Amino acid sequence: MSKPALGKGLGALIPRGTLEAAGTNNAVVEIDVTRILPNKYQPRKAFDDAALAGLAESIKENGVIQPVLVTRRPDGGYELIAGERRLRASMLAGRKKVPAIVREVAPVAAMELALIENIQREDLNPIETAEAYERLMGEFGLTQEDMARKVGKERSTVANFLRLLALPPEVKLDVAGGALSMGHAKAVLSLDTPAKQMSLRREIISRGLSVREAESMAKRMKAPGKVAVKKGREASAQVAMLEDELKRKLGTKVHIKQKGKGGKIEIEFFSGDELDRLLEILRG
Repeated sequence: MSKPALGKGLGALIPRGTLEAAGTNNAVVEIDVTRILPNKYQPRKAFDDAALAGLAESIKENGVIQPVLVTRRPDGGYELIAGERRLRASMLAGRKKVPAIVREVAPVAAMELALIENIQREDLNPIETAEAYERLMGEFGLTQEDMARKVGKERSTVANFLRLLALPPEVKLDVAGGALSMGHAKAVLSLDTPAKQMSLRREIISRGLSVREAESMAKRMKAPGKVAVKKGREASAQVAMLEDELKRKLGTKVHIKQKGKGGKIEIEFFSGDELDRLLEILRG
């Protein structure tokens, strides 16, 4: 059974008692954009330029529909808690001021709110979400169960995101950019060495493997002596990987041709010396 979500608005994330004690309210004020500093705890690292341009055009036409959320700084300025896309788009649209709600929030609370707000809005990529979970847990000493309660997710969901951080850097970039899905990443993570993980990653991207095909290939890579005869694109991917494996071991071109349940392996050689070398390898 899924756990109830905490709600999409930041009002659901800020304890009522905290706000009342600080004497805050939901009054909207206009603040000069130059007085608002970005939130240093912003988990999102990538902002789509085209999407920002589209939002800027909308703001030119209709204004900023939803106020940003800020907190006061000791120097008289403000720090953003939520709404960086709206702030960036407003500046891109040439607006001098933006509507804002001012909250008196302690720095650590501002960090927690910024991270949770972005996670709950579900507009982070999987790697950004995983890093946000990890940072929240580290900064506030939370367990996976605590984290799951805060963002209204199952603990297993939080655990699956955190596992992504164990991927090789190149694979993390692929997941962040959308070249690989969470399902693909899970298949890659099932392999026990970075070399195998990178090999599977190359096969998924170059051959456009589905998640199911990637999972099947991962199983075969974990037990290379067992080759199951499959049909269709999955079979082609498996055969190609076997050919690559034999090419590396033998140092020459190898072709595997399937016919029904059988087939043949063709090993190319280009001189008598090369034939002798291949025979020595095959004889062990």
